[in-house]
Amino acid sequence: MKVAVVGLGAIGGAVAYHLARSGAEVVGFDRYRPPHTMGSSHGETRIIRAAYAEGAAYVPLVLRAYELWEQLERSAGRPLLQITGGLYLDASGEAVASARRSADTYAVEYESLTAGEVMRRFPGLRPDEQFEALYEPRAGVLSVEPAVEAQLSLAAREGADLRFDTAVQGWAASASGVTLATSGGAVSADALVLAAGPWLPSLLGDSSVPLTVERQVAHWFAVGDAGAGQRPISIWHPSEGPAFYSLPETRDAPGSGVKIALHHGGVETDPENVEREVAPGDIAALRDAVGGRIAEASGSHLRAEVCLYTNTPDEDFVIDRHPEH
Repeated sequence: MKVAVVGLGAIGGAVAYHLARSGAEVVGFDRYRPPHTMGSSHGETRIIRAAYAEGAAYVPLVLRAYELWEQLERSAGRPLLQITGGLYLDASGEAVASARRSADTYAVEYESLTAGEVMRRFPGLRPDEQFEALYEPRAGVLSVEPAVEAQLSLAAREGADLRFDTAVQGWAASASGVTLATSGGAVSADALVLAAGPWLPSLLGDSSVPLTVERQVAHWFAVGDAGAGQRPISIWHPSEGPAFYSLPETRDAPGSGVKIALHHGGVETDPENVEREVAPGDIAALRDAVGGRIAEASGSHLRAEVCLYTNTPDEDFVIDRHPEH
């Protein structure tokens, strides 16, 4: 079977690799040369965690993902996953309670901590007294650009035909398969996987899948005296204002700083018209939301990058067949 994969970031790269590894004939397309900074699969790091406040249904997927990341490290011969531990910090208690339920359902190890215990164990993290915390020792950080590189390199090694700098402009399905219109000409395949992130709304057209694209900004701050490199990842749900998160400086990027970003609250946009320049207001909004709870957010701002969230109404992922095909 010949399968076309549109979008070769973290998701599409994994799809291309595992399909090629399973024996499928794979042709993959990306309008840029991944890993790049134009979509969603950039910014050095991503969080991995199993005590999932978003629902227990995700936990088996995450536990399997840990196995697959370790397999990918061995196959690629490079480190991709760093275990740092992880904290949920929640002023209402709802997110921590949901994470605890997910962890209990699948026997994921965790500890419950008070705000005072968090500050004693992790200097530089300063939750208000009302915050409850859940600490997951096996949570960690993935190196996203090296992960994309590894997946695509291994996909090519397995025979995938990867076409970078090639935009997919549209597609048409028929009883015999699918035909793609690309900037390099028409391509036919038996099946199509759309993993194009913020370009999905235009590729899905009038389908019943409701997607919106949101501009988000990730920031890096100089490591403070508290030694943020020894810190866990942290996910914060304050009583007022947007949620935010932090990732420590990793062993793969010494000097890169502590990464801190808001989770939602960005303006709706599209990948062709997004404002990619980071303004002073973006930095001020982040500092205002954090409110001194992460020491580095009050210190030296090193840099920032614009990232794009592709959202569904319920914030769950769409992994499914096209509703009309």
